[in-house]
Amino acid sequence: MKRGRTAAAARGALLRWTVLALAVAAWQLATRTHASVYFPPPTEIACHTHTLWFSGPPTHAFLTPAATENILPSLARMTTGFALAALAGIALGTALGRSRRAHALCNPVLQFARAVPPPALVPVFVVLLDLGTRMQVASIVFSAVWPVLINTAEGVRNTDPLRLEVAEVLRLTKTERLRFLFLPSALPRIFAGLRLSLSLCLVLMVFSELLPGTANGIGFTLTDAQSRSDLLTVWAALVLLGALGHVLNTGLLAVEKRLLGRGRPG
Repeated sequence: MKRGRTAAAARGALLRWTVLALAVAAWQLATRTHASVYFPPPTEIACHTHTLWFSGPPTHAFLTPAATENILPSLARMTTGFALAALAGIALGTALGRSRRAHALCNPVLQFARAVPPPALVPVFVVLLDLGTRMQVASIVFSAVWPVLINTAEGVRNTDPLRLEVAEVLRLTKTERLRFLFLPSALPRIFAGLRLSLSLCLVLMVFSELLPGTANGIGFTLTDAQSRSDLLTVWAALVLLGALGHVLNTGLLAVEKRLLGRGRPG
């Protein structure tokens, strides 16, 4: 059984990589055929990406100075914003999910705040925090917290009533109910919110770095390269963002699979 699942997973991975390779090959063929300056071949983009960011010494994990000055600050902003949004969303969502009255009272406010487009809030954060890292992280947190909060609240609210009755009979404390009942029941919804939040964090990280006053980051690299008509760097930054999104989402899915496979309520 386990050997069959492993073989199926290997076939699925091979199929996905085959589709990716065919897509890249089609891109390469199309760019070579039309020879447009605006759409360089993926081989040139890959070479430029390696030279620009990943041709450093082994002692620096092959990162160039351009990578440490731009990629690492972007990852720090996004990671900080995602961690704060996840912690706040899970904590507040759990509190709201455990109280039907609080959830009913706060739900209109939550839906309103979630519906506000994140870019529209940037002027507010600029006024409150001025341009810089604090404003960037705050804008990421405020916009990325809602998927986690709302999904956590819904997951806690949908806890099996029979389990709640058993908890009453066993006289579990509030801490024990939270640890063994509410959080395990809400984990699938929590991770659904975390995946949405992670995607938002990546988008908002780039957007916040497009603003005036930013001196580094992947978003800054994009605007700087665009102003210099350096199209290879523009495409390299876009490919890097896509790769980062895929790697981060794959990592989160691996954590989700491990936790849900071990802790999913039966």
